[in-house]
Amino acid sequence: MAEMVFGNPLVVISPEYCAPHHLQISIKKKLHFLAGNGYEVKDAASSRILFKVENIPTFFNSKVVVFDPAGNSIITLRRKAFTWRTRWKVYRGESKEEKDFIFSARTSSAFQFTTNLDVFLAGNTSEQVCDYKMKTSFAQSTCDIYVKPSSTLIAQMQKKVTAGSIFLGKDNFMVTLQPNVDQAFIVALIVILQEIVDSRRRNQSSG
Repeated sequence: MAEMVFGNPLVVISPEYCAPHHLQISIKKKLHFLAGNGYEVKDAASSRILFKVENIPTFFNSKVVVFDPAGNSIITLRRKAFTWRTRWKVYRGESKEEKDFIFSARTSSAFQFTTNLDVFLAGNTSEQVCDYKMKTSFAQSTCDIYVKPSSTLIAQMQKKVTAGSIFLGKDNFMVTLQPNVDQAFIVALIVILQEIVDSRRRNQSSG
């Protein structure tokens, strides 16, 4: 991916998650048989933990919390129930109040062979044009994330195929971010995408 430095940090969650340099991170799925699934996010170069992600089962819908390395909750991803197109909403901390709402991501259409997502920031109430776009490959092994409507590429994800991913479901993703792009925001988008893909797989296998 060609390097493109934004004049100002592209902040959605917080400026502290914007690095001034090109960054590659790994997102590894971890399976907890009693407590649900989660992800561990590391700087690929240094193996330093950037975020920890926990999928917390709830009675009606899905809830995923992103923590910093010290265990402080940064954002909560909540799947919205009873929608024609799958939609997730993201809030600060572990809130579900509208004052703490940051952005939402929904599938681009109800029927699609690939999982493409439209992302709307909280201020975009009309949702006529999305603020960001996620486009996946047919096999859903790669994903490009763009700023809309300019279609400027800000991050790319590639799924790594390993024995663990094939036999144990321990998916591992490498994500390349442009300089000054909010890491927490990109991690949230990749996790939402994977939660949607996993949910469809479960529905297909049980059907």
